[in-house]
Amino acid sequence: MSTNSIVLLVILAVLVLGILYVIGLFNSLVARRNEIANAFAQVEVQLKRRYDLIPNLVATAKGYLTHERETLEAVIAARNNALAGLKAAQAQPGDARNMAQLSLADGVLSSAMGRLNVTLEAYPELQALQAMQQLSEEISSTENKVTFARQVFNDAVLTYNNLKQSFPAVLFAARFGHAADATPLEFPDTASIQQAPQVSF
Repeated sequence: MSTNSIVLLVILAVLVLGILYVIGLFNSLVARRNEIANAFAQVEVQLKRRYDLIPNLVATAKGYLTHERETLEAVIAARNNALAGLKAAQAQPGDARNMAQLSLADGVLSSAMGRLNVTLEAYPELQALQAMQQLSEEISSTENKVTFARQVFNDAVLTYNNLKQSFPAVLFAARFGHAADATPLEFPDTASIQQAPQVSF
């Protein structure tokens, strides 16, 4: 075998390995982006459950809180705003603007729920209702699930960003449609998410 043939075979082997790497990278980027979408779907399920429990809580409290109409309306308005933020984020999980909108809306909701919880403390007869106790337990349980689902989503975002920012992947990622980094979901008041809003009884 001549030297030219050996050089040609080496170049061909390097070219084939390069093409296989690029194909593998493309597939990995797609898979990691799909993992982000899947992880966000779990966040969505838990946040939607949380948002669906709030009207039940307000409806149960409404009869007792006739003088607290403004507080109840603020909770429902914040809940509806958070639900709209969730729908926008679902369209593009990991998009910086959508994650910021959802984070802000959920923070406003957490604040409104905090004010409602303070208000509820003044009504011991309402706190004693079994329906309120069950709702409180469901909300607490859901908050824990939100925290877990959010962590899984943020882990998927980190894995995707690490892959696309590593060398030599960084040279190809933008060409494959992966220019922007995915954004994790952070809530402004992480203490209120990690420690579920409680309805005291």
